[in-house]
Order: sequence, then structure tokens, then C-alpha cells
Amino acid sequence: MPLTRYARAFVRAVLALPILAAPVAQAADAYPSKPLHWVVPYAAGGGSDYLARTVGQGLSQRIGQTVIVDNKPGGNTAIGASETARAQPDGYTMLSADNGTLVFNPALYQKLSYDPVKDLAPVTLMGRFPMILVAGPGLQAKDVKGFLAEAKAQKDGLNYASAGAGSPHHLAMELLRVETGANLVHVPYRGAAPALSDVAAGQVAAMMVDLAAGAGFIKGGKVRALAVANPTRLPQLPDVPTFAELGYKNVEASAQVGIVVPAATPKPVIDTLNRQVVATINDPAIRQKLLDFGIEPVGSTPAEYQMLLQEERTRWQKLIQDLNIKLD
Repeated sequence: MPLTRYARAFVRAVLALPILAAPVAQAADAYPSKPLHWVVPYAAGGGSDYLARTVGQGLSQRIGQTVIVDNKPGGNTAIGASETARAQPDGYTMLSADNGTLVFNPALYQKLSYDPVKDLAPVTLMGRFPMILVAGPGLQAKDVKGFLAEAKAQKDGLNYASAGAGSPHHLAMELLRVETGANLVHVPYRGAAPALSDVAAGQVAAMMVDLAAGAGFIKGGKVRALAVANPTRLPQLPDVPTFAELGYKNVEASAQVGIVVPAATPKPVIDTLNRQVVATINDPAIRQKLLDFGIEPVGSTPAEYQMLLQEERTRWQKLIQDLNIKLD
């Protein structure tokens, strides 16, 4: 029986579906077929830069393509994030994004040049930089109990340094202040290195620092590690207790660095990038380099990373709003 005009049109439409879907599938199959552009929203030489370059080198060898690390510091990571959000959503531009980029900035700024939820898609959490409370010679206390006693005894408060306003280091100390009632006064710096130098010189009493930045100061005896804001003790500092052990289970904080891409990037491309990056992180040689630097390697699925970000936003944005911390 001959097909009617409408039936013929329906058949043509059905036959066309695989053809329309083919370009996306073919693009995913061929990916990656050219160099990858990896935006790092910090200056060269820091922990995030080391993480990207270490993983990027291993990733390049794995996929047979050059991985170009491009440092774009500024705007509390907003410059690099905005550039990535506007890039072609083809999997060839990715961003190292931390808590500041994806969790803190929307609560810290009334106007932001990108939307971390609408403009960027999670690929994987690469690693964590656990926070450590350290004290310099300007503080007499040898443990957290003594630190809190000194902070509460000072009428004008105890000064603490941070790597910058709105940084994970800053908000970790604010979390400690809220959970303990300690009288603490924030002194922001431009980066962890100058802040640590002043703590070691006794100019500022204490700070939260990640192990990657603070290991040399701690091992050299220039600052004292009092407690780690981590669920478990750090293997590099086995004698330093966790805040949970000391009765402050909510004092848990770390700088968490992952990879995100423009939001419209096809899922098959994201999944391919995820598999390759996670395999690189799990490579024994790469993993050991990260551990030696003070980074806790992770590697997660896009869905796991998305869930973590949702949990972190609920937790930290409430703290920022409750304390009315604003950076514009």
C-alpha cells in the first residue's frame, strides 16, 4: 500500500534524526584532536598552578595533545572564570576552579561577571588543600586551648592573617571564630606567602594555611601547627590533632580545586575529559607528586562534584551572609 504524503514526511523526519545527532557523537569520538587551553585564575608558582601543571603534564602524555596552562589572575578568580564561561563550549577550554570561584564569590559580590551555576559545568574535583591553624612567635600558646584563651583575653581581639579577603584561609578562620566565640580580627594579605612571613616574624599572631604553602614554615619551626581543619590527621603532620578531636567537629575547611568547562559543553565531551583527568590523577607517579606537595588527590565524577558544590554552597554562603562579608 503506498505511503501517504504525511507518512512519507514522518519517515523522512525519523531517518534524519541519527544524521542530526551525528555531529555531536562524532565530535565526542574525535575529542581531543587539538591542544587544550587550561585557564588558571592565579599567578604562576602557587598551589593551584602547581596542581594544574602537574596534572596537565600527565594529561598531555595520556591524550597525545599539548595542554597549555594559561595564568589569568585577578578579580578573586573572576577574570579567568569569565573568560572560560565565554569560551567555545567544545571541551578545549577548561578552568581550575576553587571554593572562591564556585562557592564564595556569588555571596561575596553583589555583581559578578559570571554565574558559576549557569555558565560553568563541573568536570571533576582534582584535589583538596586542607587548612591548618598555625601560630608564630607573637603567640605564647602551644595548643588550641591556649590560643582560644589568649584570643578571648585580648580586649581588642587577636589579629590573624589570611591569603586575602574571601579566600578559603579567611573563611576558615571566620568559621573557627563563630564556632568557638574567639575574639579574632582579620588582617588580609595578597597571598599566603606574605601572610606567613609576617606570622613567622611575630607581626601577626596566627592564620589558617594550607600544607602546600605552609609545610616549609612548619617543618622549619618558624610557625607552630596547632590543629588541622580536616576530618582526619594529615599523614605529613601525624602529631597535630584535628579540630574534631578537640571538640570542634564543625571546624572543617579546605581549599578545593576542580575543573569546570563552559556550561554548554556536550556531556559526552565532559565525560571523556573527566575519564582522562581522573586517570591522570590516579597515576601513581602523579599522585605521589601531589601528596609530596601537600595536596590531597581526589578525582570524582561530574555528578559527585556537582553534589559537593551544592553542599558547599549551602554551608559557606550561609556563613558569609550571616557575617555580612562583602567585597564590593
